[in-house]
Amino acid sequence: MQLAREVVFQPEGKRVRVRSRVSVLEAAHLAGVDITSVCGGKGECGKCRVVIKNVENVNPPTDVEKGVLTSEELSAGYRLACRTLINVSIVVRVPEESRTGKQRLQVEGIEAKVKLEPSVRKYFVKLSKPTLEDSMSDFDRLVEKLWKQYGISVFEAEYEVVKPLASILRNADWKITVTVLDDRRIIDVEPRSTMDRSFGYAVDIGTTKLAGYLLNLTTGKVVAAGSLMNPQIHYGEDIVTRIGYKDHRELQRVVVEGTNQILSDLCERVGVSQEEVYEVTVVGNTAMHHLFLNIYPKYLALSPYTPVIRQGIDINAKEIGVKINPNGRVHVLPVVAGFVGADCVAAILATRVYKINKLCMVLDIGTNTEVVLGNKDKMLACSCASGPAFEGGHIKHGMRASSGAIEKVTINPETLEVKYKTIDDVKPCGICGSAVVDVPAEMLKTGVIDVAGKMNSNLNSPRLREKDDVLEFVLAWKNETSTGRDIVVTQHDLREIQLAKAAIHTGAVTLMKEAKVKEDDIDVVFIAGAFGSYIDPENARIIGMYPEVPLKRVKMVGNAAGTGARMALVSKTARENAEEISRKVKYVELASVPDFKSELMNSSFIPYADLSCYPDTSQLLRKLGKFPKKSILKFRS
Repeated sequence: MQLAREVVFQPEGKRVRVRSRVSVLEAAHLAGVDITSVCGGKGECGKCRVVIKNVENVNPPTDVEKGVLTSEELSAGYRLACRTLINVSIVVRVPEESRTGKQRLQVEGIEAKVKLEPSVRKYFVKLSKPTLEDSMSDFDRLVEKLWKQYGISVFEAEYEVVKPLASILRNADWKITVTVLDDRRIIDVEPRSTMDRSFGYAVDIGTTKLAGYLLNLTTGKVVAAGSLMNPQIHYGEDIVTRIGYKDHRELQRVVVEGTNQILSDLCERVGVSQEEVYEVTVVGNTAMHHLFLNIYPKYLALSPYTPVIRQGIDINAKEIGVKINPNGRVHVLPVVAGFVGADCVAAILATRVYKINKLCMVLDIGTNTEVVLGNKDKMLACSCASGPAFEGGHIKHGMRASSGAIEKVTINPETLEVKYKTIDDVKPCGICGSAVVDVPAEMLKTGVIDVAGKMNSNLNSPRLREKDDVLEFVLAWKNETSTGRDIVVTQHDLREIQLAKAAIHTGAVTLMKEAKVKEDDIDVVFIAGAFGSYIDPENARIIGMYPEVPLKRVKMVGNAAGTGARMALVSKTARENAEEISRKVKYVELASVPDFKSELMNSSFIPYADLSCYPDTSQLLRKLGKFPKKSILKFRS
């Protein structure tokens, strides 16, 4: 294979040589340059904008690019990286708004107390030296001592432990620390006492992000936490795209590399050797679960959406490529069904819904949102395709929650002037998920849109304008932004937001109907997930993201899936409870519900409408679709 075309990516100056006709996006992946690719390179999202220095050295703009980029942008050299093919050596500038960048990711979650009973334990022993009269084997001597001193019956040891055992015992003067898994298998022997050097690693594999926690298994405490964008994003933003990717082994490789990178960073930060990490617990939705384990995922996306395996799985770390102690273990929590996976089980574990009498609803909001309704007697769960709008996908100026993203928006009801806050308090370059929730809520309260999400073209404001036959509302003028372009929300954006919130609301309402309960019956709504930690719960309720439950009943619980993974890491009982939850939860497939489509239509209104009373939709709009002159809407406190 001849590699003759050099691509230079600015401003880093990274260089890579590729074959002719390779796309700029593929070249970026090879060079390790981060470019947002929401649709996985299909040309559907328009997020992978780059600037080509010499446009004559690439293919002419495609029809897709002409539909996404303005004539001014094309003249300035803007192209879509996924549609631009390299003919000769070129220089590519990657704007900040096109980078995945360092995302602000929520890794914290509620702290749930559990009995400290890790599967991995260390024991310090001092053995008697062998003699001619006592010629017991070194291993039998060790096993006997563990039984007499600690009352544990060890049956076996890793081969890699047995090989150097003789030297370790004698060099340590027969004073050693033994690491035992499940009180039956020796996985490490170390000279002297290392009783306080036992660590575990809990990982939440989200569709968008990875969150990792390093724990001291002796105390059960988190010693470090970190996060990373899920590197699978380069191969597709949504679950179905990744399931359909041609090489699942590649997806497994990159996600394992991501988990290893977080672990390496955490260990370096607190002075822990990765060989001192003996066990890993992993959670993720069913697709992430299968891809992490390199289990063929095709049939997850096909009716009846069955996983290959439901139960929790134990695997030797070295078999899957996780870089902890070579004799360590990876435990992956059980799933439920469909796309309701181990992360949902972990969230139920963390919120203790399965143990309490109160009727609870859990919304684990992300690219893929899980909804749970129930208590200790019965639990229902479903999965909603809520992304990618709340992650910035399919939104004209949408982006992930990284530096410069507008994260909070308020609109003055009298003047329609906009106040916004950005992450890191720098100039804005786009809009992230929490602001995506604020915008329609503020627009509804101030009369910019009606309950159908339609913009009021009669408003006399410079912020509301028509461009390319589409109405848009300006959040930040170009002289305020870091991109030199106005940041706007378009009528198309609002439709995407409505679809996303409607998916979640439909899931919640469907479970309520299945359980035969009403809003007033719900005692607690837990809002979980990275995105779910930053949204304004009142604005989320105003747009109808969840049923109209009083705000005092809404509880933000952060990354509950990560909390559940940590609980399972330090408690064998928590793992048993996870298995019980997995068996107990009844999965509801939304697409099979008879009135699913009508419920989704109802939920697309802001906050919600019952179209069954209005056979003629225009009749409903005439009744409800009047624009208030100022903020006059009132909601339950």
